[in-house]
Amino acid sequence: MAAVVSVRHNPDIAAQYQRLLARGKSKMSALGAAMRKLVHIAYGVLKHQQPYRQQIAAEG
Repeated sequence: MAAVVSVRHNPDIAAQYQRLLARGKSKMSALGAAMRKLVHIAYGVLKHQQPYRQQIAAEG
């Protein structure tokens, strides 16, 4: 459920999700990638003891 909510409210995750859908991935596959990205974000925040900073990657 966290991935579903983050697709709607987190610009980083939403951008990745939309990018994957545009490339032809299925919705469940793109949602799985969103879940993995959330795990990476949580690990980075815990490891480095720094607050989360949004970083929307430039499309290209």
